[in-house]
Amino acid sequence: MADPSSQPVLTTHELTRRFGELTAVDRVSFSVGSGEIFGLIGPNGAGKTTTIKMLTTLLPLTSGSATIDGFDVRRDPAKVRHCIGYVPQLISADAQISGYENLWVFARLYSIPPAEREGRIREALDFMGLSAVANVLVKNYSGGMIRRLEIAQALMHRPRLLFLDEPTVGLDPLARDAVWEQIERLRARYGTSILLTTHYMEEAERLCGRVGVLHRGKMVALGSPAALREALGQPDATLEDVFSHFAGEEVELGGGYRDAGRTRRVAVRLE
Repeated sequence: MADPSSQPVLTTHELTRRFGELTAVDRVSFSVGSGEIFGLIGPNGAGKTTTIKMLTTLLPLTSGSATIDGFDVRRDPAKVRHCIGYVPQLISADAQISGYENLWVFARLYSIPPAEREGRIREALDFMGLSAVANVLVKNYSGGMIRRLEIAQALMHRPRLLFLDEPTVGLDPLARDAVWEQIERLRARYGTSILLTTHYMEEAERLCGRVGVLHRGKMVALGSPAALREALGQPDATLEDVFSHFAGEEVELGGGYRDAGRTRRVAVRLE
């Protein structure tokens, strides 16, 4: 686990986003260390996806600041995009072409030199356990295979920080576990820093060295799962208990290409 006190890859200070009268993200501050897996947890509507969209330059900040690898999200959006990878909730893989062809498209989008593309693609397919289905159309992939392909796409340019927005929403338990294993291997092999959002408390418990608890746009707790349980005075407490304590309410908690897409579209509308 990375030392969060080391030079952070990501730092936010009072990050805020308003939509008219609604404050979706309210003065949120946190950091992500080099090689750390950091989780933003909370129910649908807590502000997790809005936070991710600001940090990936897809939404402007209303106020506050954020830097990634030393680049300011407001002033240097192009440089920020070059050093991050992003896997959104909605399916980003093209169902009508093969896994290999999807990665080829992303290699070109990321301006990977032609001489390096084939090697990067083969490495990504092998690392994510997709070599055997490289030439299969993505519409025939399972939900878990699609998610692993999307993570492979986001890694083509070897980003310093990878954003995973609800990485296992819509997956069955076996597929979810397979994605968790790949995320753990990714951090171990490449030292990639990862920020993931989730409302699966067991996901945060397994993967994250530290978590931030978001509730109605505010960061209501921040620390390691063990430290948050200790704050409750209940060493055997679950993260559901932690959320209920700090937020004052219980956390709310879903095949193939079509099923995964439907579930993610619903999740996005709720967020």
